[in-house]
Amino acid sequence: MNAEKERMLDESWKKWGPYVSNRQWGTVREDYSSDGNAWDYTSYESALSRVYRWNEDGIAGICDHHQKLCFAFSFWNRRDKMVKERFFGLSNHQGNHGEDIKEIFYYLDNTPTHSYMKMVYKYPINEFPYDQLINENARRSKKEPEFEIIDTQIFKNSEYFDIFIEYAKASQDDFLIRVTAVNRSNKKAPLVILPTLWFRNNWSWGYERPQPKLKSSVKGIIDIEHHNNSMKKLYAKDKNATFFCDNETNSPKLFNTPSENQYFKDGINEYLVNGKESAINPEKTGTKASFYVDTELEAGESQSFDFRLSAADLEDAFFDFDKIFNLRKKETEEFYHEIQHEIENEEEKNIQRQAFAGLLWNKQFYHYDVSKWLKGDPKYKANRNFNKFVRNTEWEHMQNKDIISMPDKWEYPWFATWDLAFHCVPFAILDSEFAKCQLKLLTKEWYIHPNGQLPAYEWDFSDVNPPVHAWSTFRVFKIDEKINGKPDIPFLESVFQKLLLNFTWWVNRKDKKGNNVFGGGFLGLDNIGAFDRNMQFKNGDHLEQADGTSWMAMFALNMMRISMELALYNPVYEDMAIKFFEHYLYIAAAMENLGETRNGLWNEEDGFFYDVLQLNNGDSISLKLRSIVGLIPMFAVEIIEHDILEKLPNFTKRMQWILKNKPDLANLVSHWEVEGKGGKHLMSILRKTQLTRILNRMVDEKEFLSDYGIRSMSKIYEENPFKFSVDGQDFTVKYTPAESDSRMFGGNSNWRGPIWFPINFLIVESLQRFHYYYGDSMKIEFPTNSGEMKDLLHVSENLSKRLYSIFAKNENGERAFNGGNYMLNHDEHFKDYIMFYEYFNGDTGMGIGASHQTGWTATIAKLLQPTNSVKGKFS
Repeated sequence: MNAEKERMLDESWKKWGPYVSNRQWGTVREDYSSDGNAWDYTSYESALSRVYRWNEDGIAGICDHHQKLCFAFSFWNRRDKMVKERFFGLSNHQGNHGEDIKEIFYYLDNTPTHSYMKMVYKYPINEFPYDQLINENARRSKKEPEFEIIDTQIFKNSEYFDIFIEYAKASQDDFLIRVTAVNRSNKKAPLVILPTLWFRNNWSWGYERPQPKLKSSVKGIIDIEHHNNSMKKLYAKDKNATFFCDNETNSPKLFNTPSENQYFKDGINEYLVNGKESAINPEKTGTKASFYVDTELEAGESQSFDFRLSAADLEDAFFDFDKIFNLRKKETEEFYHEIQHEIENEEEKNIQRQAFAGLLWNKQFYHYDVSKWLKGDPKYKANRNFNKFVRNTEWEHMQNKDIISMPDKWEYPWFATWDLAFHCVPFAILDSEFAKCQLKLLTKEWYIHPNGQLPAYEWDFSDVNPPVHAWSTFRVFKIDEKINGKPDIPFLESVFQKLLLNFTWWVNRKDKKGNNVFGGGFLGLDNIGAFDRNMQFKNGDHLEQADGTSWMAMFALNMMRISMELALYNPVYEDMAIKFFEHYLYIAAAMENLGETRNGLWNEEDGFFYDVLQLNNGDSISLKLRSIVGLIPMFAVEIIEHDILEKLPNFTKRMQWILKNKPDLANLVSHWEVEGKGGKHLMSILRKTQLTRILNRMVDEKEFLSDYGIRSMSKIYEENPFKFSVDGQDFTVKYTPAESDSRMFGGNSNWRGPIWFPINFLIVESLQRFHYYYGDSMKIEFPTNSGEMKDLLHVSENLSKRLYSIFAKNENGERAFNGGNYMLNHDEHFKDYIMFYEYFNGDTGMGIGASHQTGWTATIAKLLQPTNSVKGKFS
């Protein structure tokens, strides 16, 4: 067992980590407005001077698992109007496609215990183009691309610093910290580096909590005094000067109101940038402090500065610094060598390792007590208008104070339940215990609603996302079993029990007519439909969703499979397996027949699944819009080994009775009675002919198949947009391969053409499952109209390669996600760094949306991990 794996057995090694957000301003948690306008209540500019109520943010920040004490870096090039304490980006209202970060940084390395971490930030030497970015994006329409920092020419002539930030743990509460600045330009340039330590403010809200203190009596040492934190000292190797202020809101500056405090959160900035000497405490004490590194770098010069945050009182804090640093780097190499030993290609290793790094850096301390937030604090009132609009009023039980994997710590610095399900699959390769804990966490009573609903995300916990928690749970369970050599039945059982509540909630709340056909509305796919799928229609008309119903068929099969696994250890679960088997059959039947009109979700003429608008008079209208909504029925597939059935006699007996006595339902279980190769049984809502017809459309380059994966909408709507009218309103949908051209759901994501990794990942897995059953007996023309017949394993592997090609260098040395930018593709200090975007242009593979969405785009790491599927077996 390597050193990192040994550390993973001791949870105390994870007490400290990269748990500080990249953005806390503009979040729902910090919104105490009367109108729920979170983006305007706090801003990037006010964050410099305003204390946060719930969480902290910073650059490459670390903190303890309760975020009592934080450490991060700030920088100043002596040209900017403010010290760079946090990454800059536009709010949802400022961006022509919603909120968007306007910085360049890359996560390069990290380990599960955060024993070694590394990232690089590209900080301009010249004045940061704040106004240019704001004004140009404001000028652009939603039909134009976003204006990014690389477009400003601020990096022209390489006039920037590469700032490498590294952490290495000597022990559980002993962090070695190194920052290395490299001047990439051909001219001398000044740089101020501010390693900053501060306490999250939990004393100003009226709960009589003791106020901690930072102080300095010896040059090069900051003392830490906190009644419940192990860290005692921050050391600077170069004995740098120190600045002190307090983590308090500068109300005289922001609100023109008096304050009982003398020193404020922006004190160090005010002192350095504006020369205000009274802004820092001459007594060298406070709740926020920085070492002051003032340097100049010659052209091409590199300088490193070392610090140590420790629980120990050390006479020489740096005597073993290099030795430990080098050891942790060596151990990190050993850890990843073991994970990647079957990957021979260095390019693949680099992409996978940076994906893993992004996953680990995107952990965040998430704090949100909804009841307190709604009511306000004794000294911080909540100006809520409950007669109009207040978020999350039905979620007062929510008390979140945990380390959670975030989609992206700048663009989405809040957990999203269906995103998290995808995060956990690649996480399981690295740290299956963490993946299991994440899945269990959201089913705890302080997360899941008493009615069984899983919380969506803080903008609206009551929103509805695809029910993929059961799928992820079983995938993680199996990966964990393979890694550790034994099944974690208590984990599987504990999550299953809570998912019973969630399944019941879906049946009771989203099955509009009790006919096993489901709506769901939004379902995380933003603007996928012709109209907002949360739309309320006149006269009781309602939408029956092909994806909502398919997700529920998948959910039922996932729950059946989990029940069968548990029944191998406890026969009580056989009854649950039978229950979910029957429910799955009823959902499959409903997809064929929505009622007396027999107008199901499947359209025989087109060979595709569509949403259906059910009218109050009993008629129905098929919304013939070809999108990934019609591909999702593929995900409801399960392969059952015959030997498992032999071990579950009660389940098998009941199942056979149903299939014998209910032939209408039996016909829906495709190929059940026909054992596949090796004694396998197939359970799918798709007959072989239906699957073939769907796949023929999916792998048609004129429709869904792109050089970079499967598009979210058919390309046929590029020249011939889909049009539909309802309730006197006309709707038009056009294939849009990049950013959204509408403001639906905020406008910062688009499901009308781009490539999305979570859906593509499930497509690849489903094809592997179908191949596991059919083998060489099922082949399709791939691509459509090519004349080449390929089995489904070949198709799945080809799709994986297309997804991989988004990140890999092509024959010209360019990576598709960089969008053809010469500097990003060819400059030696950019070309091997990877950004894992939220989604990708359906035609070019260019990255769009959140730029560090590892996150679900980290599923590329799982696709790169060799499995038995390459040998014709599904793993």
